[in-house]
Formats: sequence, structure tokens, C-alpha cells
Amino acid sequence: MCAEYDALPGLGHACGHNLIAAIAVGAARALAPLADAAGLTIEVYGTPAEEGGGGKIELLERGAFAGLDLAMMAHPAPVDVAEARPFAVSHSHVSYRGKSAHAAAYPEQGVNAADAFTVAQVAIGLLRQQLPDTVRVHGVMTNGGQAPNAIPAHTEGRWYVRAENLEQLAETESKVWRCFEAGAVATGCTLDIAPESKPYAEFRADQAALRAYARNAAGLGRVFDDASPARRMNRASTDMGNVSQVVPAIHPYVGIRSLPALNHQPEFAAHCVGGDAEKALLDAATALAWTAIDVAEDRAEDRAEGRAAR
Repeated sequence: MCAEYDALPGLGHACGHNLIAAIAVGAARALAPLADAAGLTIEVYGTPAEEGGGGKIELLERGAFAGLDLAMMAHPAPVDVAEARPFAVSHSHVSYRGKSAHAAAYPEQGVNAADAFTVAQVAIGLLRQQLPDTVRVHGVMTNGGQAPNAIPAHTEGRWYVRAENLEQLAETESKVWRCFEAGAVATGCTLDIAPESKPYAEFRADQAALRAYARNAAGLGRVFDDASPARRMNRASTDMGNVSQVVPAIHPYVGIRSLPALNHQPEFAAHCVGGDAEKALLDAATALAWTAIDVAEDRAEDRAEGRAAR
């Protein structure tokens, strides 16, 4: 069970990671008395830095997920969606360096690093009309200069590129990086682009476990709304995608009845406490626990059939 717990700067738990952690612990506690009889070993992993930093990737590389039969978590969303298909994403730090000068007395002596970012953002904006719907490019400038009467000599920003899979991500990154290079060429600044973490891979759900979860959640009265616009949470990204590339995994969305509030809005954070959130927590924890038992039983049957066939 993966227990995310990081919050968003300035927004708090506007993506419901407080609930993710509680769901993971709740599912594990529900399974604990049954684990020996069911032949299960249950582990809860605290997985930091999902919102940027790739905590699960580091855990994966250090062997934490080695030998696991199934990795599971449930993520809050406005509505229930069984099959999550989050995109691949890269997180990059972008900076320009130019030359400061008095903006009124000696502007011709300056090399404007803020202008470089402006050129890059205009180029990215124009690029978007040639990008497929499975791609997203977005970012913020974190340092745009310090004084209006000084040509900015240094600017910084953080940029995300998302795509349907890692292959499409690499293709898109090369186009976006050319936009940043255009800013450097146009202004004479130097450019530095550095990854903040390894890319998050697209998520691949284990279909057998997914069917079990959907059946168990429906048995608790959960209704999956695959036609809802809120399903666009599938265009978000998660380092659980990297886990899913090497370990069978599921990452369903559990609805907290927050509409019109959506993930990463302060109103969504408010919905992550209270009655609807608590019901979602209990339902998701129960469904994950039942799913673990179902998958263990199915695989035990498969092993028995395999031995019988020999």
C-alpha cells in the first residue's frame, strides 16, 4: 500500500494526499488480522514528494518494491474512476543569465533575462497549436528580476512537460527546449535547463486487480463516472507510473463529491475533510483490502493449476 502524504505549497491538501495516506493505513489494518490465513504479507510505504521530486522512483531504485506481487493506492478526485491512466511528465528548472544595467540611463548595456523568458513563453504558446491533445506544457517563473529600474540579469522558472508516454514525452521535450533556446538566441542570454527529478512514466494498470477493485468498490455502492469531465485527472501524472512499469499496480480515483471543486483548488482541499471524504476513505480502504485478498486467492489458484498441469 502506497501512502502519499505531501501537500501543495500554498494550497495544503488540495490533492487529497492526507486521504491517500489514511486509505493505505486503513486497508493494511483491515488486512492485518487476515494476512496469515490469506497467505499475505502487507506493507505500507510512506512515499514522499509525489508532487515533485519522485519519491517512489528513488524507493524503486533502492529496491523497496522488489519482489512485490501488487502495489496499490487510491487517489481522491471529484468522482470515482476505476482505471487511472496518468501521463508521463518531466519536471525541469530553467534559468537565463544576462547582464544587469540601469533600465533608464544605460539600457543598451543590459542583456535582459526576463525578455528571454518572454520570448520562450510566446514560442511555447505558438507551439501548442501543433501539439496533440495528449500533450501539456506549463510552468511558472519563480524569479523574474528584483527591481523595475534594473535590467534583470537572472531569471528562473519551473516547467512541466506531459505526454501520453515516455516516447512522446521525449519528442515533445525537444520541441519545448528549442523554444527556450529561442529566448537565449534572441536576447543573448545563456540558458540552463536542469531536470528536477527523473521523468515520471505513464501509468499501466494491472487489469485483473483493476477488475477486482471495480467489483469491490461497486459492491460498496461506489458509482464510476467514466463520462465525467473530472476524468481528465487522467491527464495528471504520478511517480506511481514508474512503479507500475515493473510491479503490477492499480491507482483508482475515489470520488469525494467535490464538484464543482477540482483537484489543486483550495475548495477541493476543503472537501478533503468531513463526511464525504471520510466515507470515500473507508470505502476505498475496504475495496483495496478486498482486492488484495481477491488477487492473492486468484494467484494461489493459478499456482495450484500450474502444479497440477505438471
